[in-house]
Amino acid sequence: MFGGVFSVPVNNPHLRKSGSRLIIANLEENDLKNSSMQLGTIAKLRSPLILSSLKVALYVGGLYVCGKIGWESVMKMGLDTRELFFYETFLYYNPLLLITMMVWLWGVNLWVFSRTGVDYAAIFYLGPDHLSHKEIWKCARWMTTIILTSMTAYLYLYSHGDVSLAASQPIVLYLSAVIILIIPFDIFYMSSRYYLLWTFWRILFPVKTVSFSDFFLADILTSLSKVLSDLERSVCRMVHRQVATVAWFEADSVCGSHSAVIPLVLVLPYLFRLFQCIRQYKDSKDIANIWNAGKYLTAVPVIFLSALKYFIDQDTWTYSIQPAWILSGLANTFFSFFWDVLRDWDLSVFTRIFKFTKPNLCSHLLYGRRWVYVWVIGSNLVLRWTWTYKLSAHLRNNYITVFIITLLEIYRRFQWAFFRIENVWYKINNPKRTTSHQTNPVSLQNDNGGEQEKLLAHSHSLGV
Repeated sequence: MFGGVFSVPVNNPHLRKSGSRLIIANLEENDLKNSSMQLGTIAKLRSPLILSSLKVALYVGGLYVCGKIGWESVMKMGLDTRELFFYETFLYYNPLLLITMMVWLWGVNLWVFSRTGVDYAAIFYLGPDHLSHKEIWKCARWMTTIILTSMTAYLYLYSHGDVSLAASQPIVLYLSAVIILIIPFDIFYMSSRYYLLWTFWRILFPVKTVSFSDFFLADILTSLSKVLSDLERSVCRMVHRQVATVAWFEADSVCGSHSAVIPLVLVLPYLFRLFQCIRQYKDSKDIANIWNAGKYLTAVPVIFLSALKYFIDQDTWTYSIQPAWILSGLANTFFSFFWDVLRDWDLSVFTRIFKFTKPNLCSHLLYGRRWVYVWVIGSNLVLRWTWTYKLSAHLRNNYITVFIITLLEIYRRFQWAFFRIENVWYKINNPKRTTSHQTNPVSLQNDNGGEQEKLLAHSHSLGV
């Protein structure tokens, strides 16, 4: 009855159309066609879902295997060497993992921008071939996999007595990262890599007009100052062949925790931003850039006063230097906090960033909600202070505490990026509200057309 052949007389007049052509009803054939079309559609829909689920399962399984092998390798060591070895492992892999976390969160930033109509490509002067959030996440996945695999191999080889081969793992990892970044072949997103290197070069030598991407990346580097310091110490130990040795506890060694190079590396990102602000003032004559330079200048005494703890006696530090360090930290914290709220952000458009073009649960929870104001302002103040406190000298060897504080600072910068970029995009579309060259790339481009056109042309020539 269902799906069979419906037989009627061939000469039935009700089955004829004009032109005397016969219409034969074959329900079974039609059902088969419809079923095959539906199955094809379902297969097309399910194939990407199944493939994605398989990839996620393999990825999570790989992370579990790395974690299991690493933990068993650490537990296999004696108590006298376990803490020493964990310290050293943390030094080499902690900065790379934190950079990877920043990449993951930057992908989230780009995903939100793509859903809310914020044209970040126009703000950063990117070409049509710039990396999307999916490609950023793909890079982050590979970075996570490679770093954790190298760390697992390091732990396993060291715990099984193959110290020389274990010592080569972080060296190979660092060399591979440098090679991939500078390799002059059209692989691994060459145009985007070179755009990044070009931006780093302009940060190091701010002799030309400062673009938005220049000071945006330099601001991110201030949040990664501890990461840069750990990278310097890691490379130092590799150069002096101290990997997988007891030199970690030799605080006065060339790469030890008392090294004078540490505060110099910590202060570099703030000096980069300071020089950028001076350059911006030279171009725009906007006094706000001088105030902004003062904000970064307040970070310098925080870092160097803290470093004095290792070079003077305890009483002098407690009664003379520490009060000055606390006052410097408070000045830097509140100066940076108020600048974030009053200059980098715009409270009148605080939550427009979460107004998705296609509303979903995320936009429903975040767009126009009062708690977003309270959370962003409150957490920014608290995390600004903890980041300043992190620069204290006595925390250098408390690696777990410093790691957590650095992770929180990366989250604060991730949160800051939403409103910083949204504010610029809003001012691009509402030029009458623009009051600072620093926050409006369009006005910067108009006032310094020659330099900005060269930068834009160079970016497009790279295809980023």
